[in-house]
Amino acid sequence: MAKISRRDVLAGGAAMLGSLGASGGTFGQQPTENFDLVIRGGEVIDPSQNLRGIRDIGIRFGQVAAVEPSIPAERAKQSIDAKGKLVTPGLVDLHTHVYPYGSAIGIPPDELVPFSATTTYVSAGDAGANTFAGFKRDVVGHSRSRLFAFVHISTIGLAGFPVGELLNIDYANVDAAARTIAENPDLVLGAKVRETLAFVGNNGIEPLKRAILAVERSGTKGRVMCHIGNAPGDLSVLVDTLRPGDILTHPYSALGNNTVQNGKVLPALLEAKKRGVIIDVGHGAGSFDYDIAEEAIQQGLVFDTISSDVHVAAANTPSRPYLPWVLSKFLALGFSLDQVIAAAAIKPANVINRVPKLGTLQVGAPADVAILELVEGPVELLDTSNKPRTGKAYLKAVQTVRGGVPFGRPYSLPFSAN
Repeated sequence: MAKISRRDVLAGGAAMLGSLGASGGTFGQQPTENFDLVIRGGEVIDPSQNLRGIRDIGIRFGQVAAVEPSIPAERAKQSIDAKGKLVTPGLVDLHTHVYPYGSAIGIPPDELVPFSATTTYVSAGDAGANTFAGFKRDVVGHSRSRLFAFVHISTIGLAGFPVGELLNIDYANVDAAARTIAENPDLVLGAKVRETLAFVGNNGIEPLKRAILAVERSGTKGRVMCHIGNAPGDLSVLVDTLRPGDILTHPYSALGNNTVQNGKVLPALLEAKKRGVIIDVGHGAGSFDYDIAEEAIQQGLVFDTISSDVHVAAANTPSRPYLPWVLSKFLALGFSLDQVIAAAAIKPANVINRVPKLGTLQVGAPADVAILELVEGPVELLDTSNKPRTGKAYLKAVQTVRGGVPFGRPYSLPFSAN
C-alpha cells in the first residue's frame, strides 16, 4: 500500500469541504446549490419585509433558501408555476376549532387547507385539561398542519357542546389548567375562556379570573384568549381585567352586550387596546357584523389579527369563514392587500412567538407558503347576519406548501412531510 502523506490528507479534506460547500452543504449556501422546490413567477407579498413584486422562491430542507427575481430552471428539483397568482407566507389563523374528536364542532386541520391556504392553526380552547392529551396525540401527531393551542379553563373544553362548559364553575379548575399549560410549553400559548351568558350562566367573569390565574400559576408567561359574545355583567369590568398581551376575540359581534353600544365603542375597549390587549377578529358563525365592524374601526377599535374562528357550524353557513374569504371582507371594508395579509401572517405569528420567522418569507424562515388568486370583479360577501357587502375582488386559495412540501402535486420523493 502506498504511503499517504499529511499533505495528501489535508488536500483531500480541503476537496471534501469544497464539495460540501458547492452542493449547499453544512458550510453555507453557494450560488450553485439546487433547491427541492421553486415557486416561480408569482407576485410575492411579504409584509414582514415590505416586499411586493414578482419573485421566485427557492426552498431547501424545509426552509426558504432564496427569494430572487429569477432562479434558473436547472436548479429546481421540482417547480410550481405561480404566474398570475399571489404568493404569501402560509396564513396563520389565531382562532380555529380543529379538534374533531373532542367536540362536535372541530374540523381536521388538513381538511381545511384546500379552502384556507393556512399552514398554522391555533386551537382556541377545544381541549381542556381532561381532553388535551387526546388533542396532542390524535390531532397534533397526525396532522401536517402546524398546530398550537389555548387550553380551555374548563377541564372538559368544548366536549359538552352545545351545553355551556362553564355553567358549572367546578369545571374551571385552575390547577389542572396550569399543569397542562406548564407541561406543554412548545404547543400551548395559554388559556381560553368563553365569556358569554349562555356559556357561563351566573358565574360572571369568575371563569376569566381563573383563566388568568391558571396562566400565571403555570409560570409560562402565557396569554389568555377571552371570547366575548353577549357578555355577562358590566363589559367594562371584564375588559379592564385583561392584561397586556391577552387577546380579546369577537370584537365585531352584534350579539348582545358587546363592544359597540348605542353607536359608541366602550371607552374600556379603546383603553385596553392602548395598553396592549390584542384585538382578534374571530369571525365564526355569529361574531362578525359589518355595521359593528365599521363603527368600531372608525372609532379606533382596529383589529390586530384577522382570524376565522372556523368550525363545523360556521363552515356550513353562507358567510363562509375560511380565512381567505374573511380577508376578502376586510378588502371590501377598504383595507389594503398588504394590511390583511399582515393581519393573517406576521402579526399572529408574533403573538404565537414560538417559531423564528414564522409568518414571513425571509431567508431561513419555515417554507410555509400560500398561493392565492385575487379574483377581480364584483363579489357578494355576507357577514354572520347574512347582510351582504359587494367587494371588488376576493381571495381564493390555490395551493399551500407546509415545511417545503406541497399539499397535492408536485409530490415529494420520498414523501417525508412533517
